[in-house]
Formats: sequence, structure tokens, C-alpha cells
Amino acid sequence: MAGATAHANWSSKWTFILATVGSAVGLGNIWKFPYQAGENGGGAFVLFYLAFVFLIGLPVLMAELSLGRRGQKSPVYTMRDIAALEGRSRLWELLGWSGVIGGFVIITYYSVVGGWVLAYIVKAVQGFGGFDADASRAAFGAFSTDSTSPVIWHAVFMAITVWIVARGVKGGLEKAVTYLMPALFILLIGMVIYSGITGNLQAALEFLFTPDFGKLFFDSSVNAVTGDVTETFTIRRVLNSLGLAFFSLSLGMGTIMTYGSYLTKDVNIGRSAFTIALADSAVAIMAGLAIFPIVFAYGLNPGESVGLVFITLPIAFGQMPGGEIVGALFFFLLAFAAITSAISLLEPTVSYISERTNGSRTKVAIAVGVASGSIGLLSALGQPGNILGDITIFGMDIMTAKSFLTDNIMMPAGGLFIALFAGWFVSRKNAMEELAIDVPSFKTWYFLIRYVCPIAITAVFISVLTL
Repeated sequence: MAGATAHANWSSKWTFILATVGSAVGLGNIWKFPYQAGENGGGAFVLFYLAFVFLIGLPVLMAELSLGRRGQKSPVYTMRDIAALEGRSRLWELLGWSGVIGGFVIITYYSVVGGWVLAYIVKAVQGFGGFDADASRAAFGAFSTDSTSPVIWHAVFMAITVWIVARGVKGGLEKAVTYLMPALFILLIGMVIYSGITGNLQAALEFLFTPDFGKLFFDSSVNAVTGDVTETFTIRRVLNSLGLAFFSLSLGMGTIMTYGSYLTKDVNIGRSAFTIALADSAVAIMAGLAIFPIVFAYGLNPGESVGLVFITLPIAFGQMPGGEIVGALFFFLLAFAAITSAISLLEPTVSYISERTNGSRTKVAIAVGVASGSIGLLSALGQPGNILGDITIFGMDIMTAKSFLTDNIMMPAGGLFIALFAGWFVSRKNAMEELAIDVPSFKTWYFLIRYVCPIAITAVFISVLTL
């Protein structure tokens, strides 16, 4: 029967934690967190981000892992089977489909950015000497609008990802994270030490850990005629911090549920989820400590948005002694983070099709990789100024439109319905048995997943569509 094939299991709790942290720790933590912190005022934003990771992200992470372990299958079959056991509508299977489709769509543009990272390793080795803001922006623009280079690097990144996923849980996922995650942490620690010694560490620490709630809650505008400054209250940055906390844990896109399906019953989900959330947050903070001392030492703008990595940092690498080595190591670090997340994005689709067809995992992984890689060409060639750059979807280029669909609609919707299903449609008794935590901890989790998480995620969902 389709869907009847059980998954393999992780060899140990340690490999599971490494894999799940690898899924969560991607370009979002090392690329997105620093520029979001820079854009949203620093310390106060970071404080809210960390609070939301543990108050909102952690309960949903526990819920998604528990559903995956109980189902022991891909997200589609997991939701179908658990809904049936709980006497609920089969329509809950759509939640599984949402995760599988969301992960597939994300990999079709994530792999393009991963290709950019690989390309910038080579560019860093060649050196960024003489780069000022205009030269750096022009260099990135020339690369992203080239009709050949981004496609080649995109293909290389996809080939690496498919090779790992094709080898399965023990032969591929476990071996990859066993080497990649420790290497990532070592490289990141090295970057933090280097930046702290050569950069402006004091300015970075003040920026990241000194809350300025005025910058968080108020927008300033200057009257062009009178010069008067007007302060306007806003909660946009708070909602941004909640959204970043939620998305940085890879929730609502099938990955965590799939990884949970490989868990054995002796693994404590509560402790494991806390470790994952703690490691994920630590990497984000360390990324800030690796990047901002360099940014402040060279008088660069911490709120440079998405260009912080590909435009701003190369200016600093081009000016510092040994910048070729430091820059190459930094982009190696980014590449490791990108690959660990990419394999988790491909895994739900490969897992589902393998169960559905009972086909060879290698053939399925190659087929899914070719399909997603082919669709990814639209993102690679759809950058403004490239061959397909004139194609827009609701006013956005192809990659931006995909990102908006997944990050702002599919992922928060998935997380919302995971919280609702786990909190309201799974019996209290079954939820408590699966989580296997003490009664006070369960009561806290149950209150958060039933009330706090749905309200908070709904606020994010509404804000990104209306603010």
C-alpha cells in the first residue's frame, strides 16, 4: 500500500539534533539575522527575537516533531494517519501537502542563492581589492545578471544537495551533518574571534545587546519644510522579530515533521527541541558577532538589507590584511549552512515520492533534483537585468515572488495549522504520551500551543500581508 513503507531511524539523538539544527541553521541565521537586526535597530529587536524563539517557536517545534514521530512517515501520510486515528477530517492531509510543496518551492530559489555563495568563495580567493560601495554593487550586479555563471553555480549546488539526499538517512543525511555542522561551528567561532580582535567588538556588542526600544517602536520622519522630526509608533519591527524567530527554526514546511519521523521513542522531544532552539539562536548571535565588528570597523551600514553579505562585506574583505583568506572562509561557512538546509528542503518531497512509489531513493532524489533545479533556472535567470528579468508576478521578480509565497503565506499558514491541530484536534492524552514530559511542563506547552502560538502566528501572517 502506498505510504506503508516505514522510514529509517536516526543512529542517535546526537545525529538527529545535528541534522535538525542543520536544517534550521541556514542562510537565514548567518545572512538574514544580521541584516534584519541591522535594519530593525539592534538590541531591542534581538531581545524580542530570542524571547519569541522560546515562547512561540519552541512549542511549535515540539508539536511538529511529535506529529512526525507519531506518524513515522512523510508529512502527507503522517497527517492522513494521525487525523484518522484522532477521528478528524482527512482534509488535514492538506497540511502535509503544504509542507512538501513549500519545501519544494523554496529549494527552487534557495539553491540559486546557494550557488551565489559558492561563486563568492572563488571571488573571495581572487580578492576584493579596491572595492568601494559602487564597485561592489556593480560586481554583484554583473554576476547576478550574467546568463551563464549563476546557472552553472546553481547546478553545482543542486548536484551536491541531490548527492547527499540520494544516499539516505544514515548514508547521506547523517554523514553530511556529522562533518558539516561541527565544521560550521568551528568556522563561525573562528570568524567571531577574528572579528573581535581586528574589528570594533565594543560597537558590535553595544549594537546587539543594548536595547533601544525607541528604535524598535518608533519611526522617525523629518518635515521637508520645517525640519521638525515626527515620531510614529509602530509594531512592525516586533512582528518582524517574531517572523524571523519562527522562520529561523524551519517550521511549517514539512522538514521538521519529516526529521521527527526518523525519531525513536526513547528520544525526549522537549529536551531535544530546547537544544535545537538554543543552538539555532546561538548561531544567529554568533553570526552577528562575526559580521558587525567588521561592519563597524570599516564604517559600513549595518542596515544594508540583503546586500550585507554580497555587497557590504566584500568591501571590508577587500581592505583588510589577509582578506582573501578571511573572505573565502566566511563564504565557505555560508556554503555549509546553505547545504545543510538545502538537503532538509529536498528531503520531504523525496521521502513522500519514495513512499508513494516504493521506487529507488537514488532515482527519486535525482528526479526531484532535476525537476526543482530546472524550475530554479527561472530564478537564476529572472534577476532584474537578466534574460527573464522583465517577467514579474504581482510586481515582483520571479525569485522575490517565490520567496513571498513561501515565507509570508505558506510557512506561517503551515505553522498556524500545526499549532491548531496539535492543540485542538489531538487528544490531550495522546499529546502528553507522545511528548513524555512532566505535567507542569506539559501544561505550559499546552497553553502556549492552544492559545499563544496561534494568536502570535496569525498576527505575523496578517502583518506581512497588510503592513
